Amino acid sequence: MRLYGPKEVDKKALRNARIAILGYGSQGRAHALNLKDSGFDVVVGVRMGESYKQAKRDGLEVKTPAEAVKGAKLVAMLVPDTTQKALYREIKGDLEQGATLLFAHGFNIHFAQIKPRKDLDVVLIAPKGPGGLVRRQYQQGRGVPALIAVEQDASGEAFAKALAYADGIGSTRGGVLKTTFAEETETDLFGEQAVLCGGTTELVVKGYETLVEAGYQPEVAYYEVLHELKLIVDLLHEGGLSKMHRFISTTAKWGDLTRGPRVVNAATKREMKKILKEIQTGKFARQWISQNKTGLKKYNKLMKADMKHPIEKVGAKLRERMPWLQDERA
Repeated sequence: MRLYGPKEVDKKALRNARIAILGYGSQGRAHALNLKDSGFDVVVGVRMGESYKQAKRDGLEVKTPAEAVKGAKLVAMLVPDTTQKALYREIKGDLEQGATLLFAHGFNIHFAQIKPRKDLDVVLIAPKGPGGLVRRQYQQGRGVPALIAVEQDASGEAFAKALAYADGIGSTRGGVLKTTFAEETETDLFGEQAVLCGGTTELVVKGYETLVEAGYQPEVAYYEVLHELKLIVDLLHEGGLSKMHRFISTTAKWGDLTRGPRVVNAATKREMKKILKEIQTGKFARQWISQNKTGLKKYNKLMKADMKHPIEKVGAKLRERMPWLQDERA
């Protein structure tokens, strides 16, 4: 393993280079503002609408995507995965010869939805945190760690350019780890599905249902399985398993060590392996691409059911009493 820091950045790699940020959502806004504050020449490429107005209010130069990429030496594709393919088709002819095309997630390259021109450098800088955190950490003199990868090195300097970009958004302060588009894409999807989003939310919901069905108050169940989750996650985030064990009771430790493996067990791991295989073979990607092509019918149905779960109604009432939880989290 090698982590790249500020001392290993070639400051000449992007000197005097115009950088076009396509998209002004969570990551787009953070990258654009951090790069601007780092002294780079930044233009935001976004269609007329609220994002366009927000970028203007933030003091950035804003153009349409096709106009923004003209003259740019590096173009960061920071629109949602589902719209990147169409956007690339739109801007392909306007990209400068020998420009660098940068992604924050490898989905469209790894699954061949986008096939970049051969003259382009194709790189990845994937911060390991949401855009709001990328911005806040930068402003505090810190940095969210990031992954770096090169898929196509037409210039022979693709890695240096990508690392200079990572430095511009503050990620070298936290460390930049070398990977590949395949590894980043497959591990990112697996983490979202099996642990961070899918696994965690289903564990919370099933725990809530178990307590309520046993006759306990929904509000108490909410506090125990959802509200307090942040306390544990913060400990894990700050110091791993060791810090969590330092700050929880011996009773909690004994329950963790003896009951945890009964809930998340060998059968769970077997299912995780199936999920990973579906990602590796492209099965998940094909299903998701098909969903988008056919109007997201199943997606919308499942989302509607999720938002109607009783834990959402109970949680909304309890969170009204805790307005400090409404601090912006992009």
